[in-house]
Amino acid sequence: MTRTDTRSAAAPPRTARPLVALALGAAVVAALFLIDAFAPTLFPASLPTRAQDGLTLAISVLIESLPFVILGVVLSIVVQVWVPPGVIERWMPRRAWARRAVLSLLGMVVPVCECGNVPFARGLLMRGFSVPETMTFLIAAPIVNPIVIITTHQAFGFSDGILIARLVGGYLIANLIGWLYSRHPSPDALLTDRFRDTCELVVHEPGGRGRRTLAQFVIELRAVMPALVIGSALAGAVQVLIPREALVAIGSNPALSIVAMMALAMVVAICSNVDAFFALSFASTFTPGAIVAFLLVGPLVDVKMLALMRTTFTTRTIAGIVVVVIVSSFFIGTVVNLLA
Repeated sequence: MTRTDTRSAAAPPRTARPLVALALGAAVVAALFLIDAFAPTLFPASLPTRAQDGLTLAISVLIESLPFVILGVVLSIVVQVWVPPGVIERWMPRRAWARRAVLSLLGMVVPVCECGNVPFARGLLMRGFSVPETMTFLIAAPIVNPIVIITTHQAFGFSDGILIARLVGGYLIANLIGWLYSRHPSPDALLTDRFRDTCELVVHEPGGRGRRTLAQFVIELRAVMPALVIGSALAGAVQVLIPREALVAIGSNPALSIVAMMALAMVVAICSNVDAFFALSFASTFTPGAIVAFLLVGPLVDVKMLALMRTTFTTRTIAGIVVVVIVSSFFIGTVVNLLA
């Protein structure tokens, strides 16, 4: 049996995927009814109101993210199809650590939020950049870009070192992840089989640049859009299932406040270009370190970002990224609390 046959035999049939999605949706609906029946005082709003709020939140996340996804896809196509071979690589240092350090600053000239970074990173991988190198861009770019710097400064200025801690922390976390995965004996194993098949399909696509551009656009949208819809739905559902009051109640504790804000960051799935203004509303309740942890975790591993990354990286790889981001963000937030 060939490798392709083995993978096909092990993978679940495509016809089963809609059934899995329906089962998950039914489980969420059942959970809402159970909570409403056995813990009616947990949420002040009625079930229909919470369901409507969840749908509204999911649609708002989707609408907010869609333009950046399209921009990321377009930039990915430009890098892969229209930029001649060797142009980008010529400016890259030869040493692996230096290449990762430079790529983690690429967001300064590609100012798209985390939603657009995933398709752009896919384009870098298809162009031939290594997995660890691409990871450093993917993780750093949602934070180390001019729009995020400006909005974070407008929200907090230089008070409590929040802006500096976010920028330096995001850069260091990205390079830490790139270094850790550069030690992997087989970096290509960090990618999903489906993405590797997509690379082969795109590389061998016949025709000129126009035909390759159209094919790449369709392929990227088919890969990213379902993940974006699922991630937006999860963000909306989780926000109406977790009482916000429970998070605010522990905001004054130095350690628990960091944990609470990291959990909130993973749930609300706000674009990194505007998340500083959302975090500003918690500044009077939560510690500065908790605000920094929120601003680090949200752009990197919120539920929407995880769904998008799953189009490219294996579940085990994503789990490792989440662990590194959470542990590093907790450490940085603790340091900020001690210095503030």
